[in-house]
Amino acid sequence: MTKAKKIVLVVCALVIVGLLVWAVTSGGSLGTVKCPDCGGNGTIDKVACETCGGEGMVRGTWWALLPPIIAIGLALITKEVYSSLAIGIFTGGVIYATQAGGLFGTHFHPLAAMNEINENGLIAAVSATAGVFIFLVELGIIVALINKAGGSQAFGRWAATHIKSRVGAMLATFALGVLIFIDDYFNCLTVGSVMRPVTDGHKISRSKFAYLIDATAAPVCMIAPVSSWAAAVATYAEDGQGLKLFVTAIPYNFYSLLTFVFIIAICIMSFDYGSMAIHEYNAMYKDDLYTTGERVDKELEGETPNPNGKVLDLILPVIVLIAVSVFALIYIGGFLDGSSSNYMNFIGAFGDTDATVALPWAGVIALVFAIAYLMLRKVVNFKEAMEAIPKGFMAMVPPILILTFATALKNITMNLGAKYFVADLMSNAAAGLANFLPAIIFLVACFLSFSTGTSWGTFGILIPIVLSIFPSGELQVIGISACLAGAVCGDHCSPISDTTIMSSAGAQCNHINHVSTQLPYALTVAGVSFVSFIIAGFVQTWYIALPIAVVLMLGTIIIIKFITKNADVAAKAEKLSQ
Repeated sequence: MTKAKKIVLVVCALVIVGLLVWAVTSGGSLGTVKCPDCGGNGTIDKVACETCGGEGMVRGTWWALLPPIIAIGLALITKEVYSSLAIGIFTGGVIYATQAGGLFGTHFHPLAAMNEINENGLIAAVSATAGVFIFLVELGIIVALINKAGGSQAFGRWAATHIKSRVGAMLATFALGVLIFIDDYFNCLTVGSVMRPVTDGHKISRSKFAYLIDATAAPVCMIAPVSSWAAAVATYAEDGQGLKLFVTAIPYNFYSLLTFVFIIAICIMSFDYGSMAIHEYNAMYKDDLYTTGERVDKELEGETPNPNGKVLDLILPVIVLIAVSVFALIYIGGFLDGSSSNYMNFIGAFGDTDATVALPWAGVIALVFAIAYLMLRKVVNFKEAMEAIPKGFMAMVPPILILTFATALKNITMNLGAKYFVADLMSNAAAGLANFLPAIIFLVACFLSFSTGTSWGTFGILIPIVLSIFPSGELQVIGISACLAGAVCGDHCSPISDTTIMSSAGAQCNHINHVSTQLPYALTVAGVSFVSFIIAGFVQTWYIALPIAVVLMLGTIIIIKFITKNADVAAKAEKLSQ
């Protein structure tokens, strides 16, 4: 570690300690804002509001956003994700436990802090995401099995004869990501498993691969009417209007749509910038797919794949997994339940499904099928199949740990009232800014999603506010689009986002490498999206605003390429002159 970085870390430590001392001595984090559900009245339809318990006020201050900001900042500075998240969780627990009559005359209650960190933070995180953990492990085992059977290697050999260029490999990854639009978790892990041997064979860095996965996960789900995300959005609108509102908002979802334009453009132009350019250079010319950080797929190293493996050994288990997962999602949603309102209703079943329940049992079926099929093919024996279980589990330990810590931090942040604080800010900003509000909503959604790591939580908070600000009309549609686009953007950028973590797991990429390399790309698209929402707020016609946004996106990429190319030429000239 350099001396400069040590100084930065010491300064950060002093700032964090100072803020915690301020929090426990001043009690400022106990501030309240008007309850967004009852409007400060304390009652809804003459019944005490469940959100505020009839008080009319709920806890919510800027302190609520401090723990995730600390965790994210430290992760980007130190490149150590576990310790950074742990410090964020500890900070949140201390701030949460500020009440009257605390230790040594302060507002600090150490036992309350420990309870918040353990029970409401870590334990709640494990219980809430246990289904995701199980699905991760199941997929890890399936990947280990397919690798041992030689399926991945066979698919890599097949792809080498059919996908003949790096551009083709990247566009194929993008296309598969777009096709798997049902659920973002499923998207990240499936695309990662299928395309990893292809991208490795064409010397595409794991960071670039992780970006391609991440950029075609949440953004795709946010514009796909048949997806778990569309169903979630629909629940926050009036009965029967949710899906219609979601569909009408798609043409204004600039971040998702422009992300696709961005990916296709940089792939075809064979162009990278920022730290991604370093990773891609090392992959192409030094055969180094990782550049920095510990290799997270080392548990699967040392495998001797079966030379008799076929492409079908990879494709068939994946097809079964996809088919069973779709069925599981609609089954859990009540598609076959005669007593359910969603009986034989595909869209309705998606609206009521629970991916954390459906995907794990779909994974079990796919795993049993994979074991039976590969054993019947005699490309793995029973002992090798059983050895794949701990190997697959160990390969998924890093994302499970990160997801646990990130979810715990998210829980504590919400308990501190982050959503109420942001909702209050949004309500106060509404007056006199109607045409600029979509752009403001986009920024607020970006910040909230980035800080909390949750898209669903963000649009769950902001959609009711947007609907109250814009009761009807085209601005309502644009406002909803801005809310959804901002939620996806912040989720895309955030190190503590579950989708970002899943993308790192799918690509078997160091998590901080993935975050730091994709951030310049995501921010570029976010900047163009912000300008596009300003234009849309005045134009209020999607078939005018969207083409303008696309032209702005392409123009921005060309300008960046021109600037980067000139900078590279200048650097080379200076090096030659020395």
